Amino acid sequence: MDHRYAILVDGGFFTRKLYNKLGKRTPKVEDVVEEIRRIRADPLLANYELLRTYYYDAYPATGKLTHPITKEVTNLADTPVFSKNKAFFQKLELQPEISLRAGELSPRGFKLAHWALQDDKLPDRQLKKEDFVFDIEQKGVDLRIGLDIARLSLRQLVRTIVVVTGDSDFIPAFKFARREGVRIILAHMGHSVKRDLKAHTDGFIE
Repeated sequence: MDHRYAILVDGGFFTRKLYNKLGKRTPKVEDVVEEIRRIRADPLLANYELLRTYYYDAYPATGKLTHPITKEVTNLADTPVFSKNKAFFQKLELQPEISLRAGELSPRGFKLAHWALQDDKLPDRQLKKEDFVFDIEQKGVDLRIGLDIARLSLRQLVRTIVVVTGDSDFIPAFKFARREGVRIILAHMGHSVKRDLKAHTDGFIE
């Protein structure tokens, strides 16, 4: 078998790191494609054949939420964030050699924002509308990454898997792939990585 590899991108981690790299600018699809191209050009992958880049994230949440203070009802599908994120994913999945693996976002209501929780005066003042933010839970993204690592390894579709993440929760999946003879490369984008995660990889791309 030719030495093929796949890139698995933890989309939430990836866009946060790219946001900082771009000087606090929200990444566009073109920025994502360019960063993936940079990873592909790393010497560790020289002369290898790319099978595909798998991009994991969650489609924007839908549903209606009622604000606990104002009782104002927000239809998430009508928000600018929904439209912007939907357009981003629709454009991304049309890019050559990129496959979008989408989980879901589940709205749970509202929660106190971190800035409100850090306010020393919070116990002595009335709560305001601005003290609350949407409480939305992401589901299925990490699971899909782990399952694809196992699938690619067991079916011997690739000999190297590049995982773009900084999440130590993937250690069991990394260990499984390596036991199957697959090389794991961690692309951490300059993120501080725990020793345990480093111990179960075969190389690094910053």
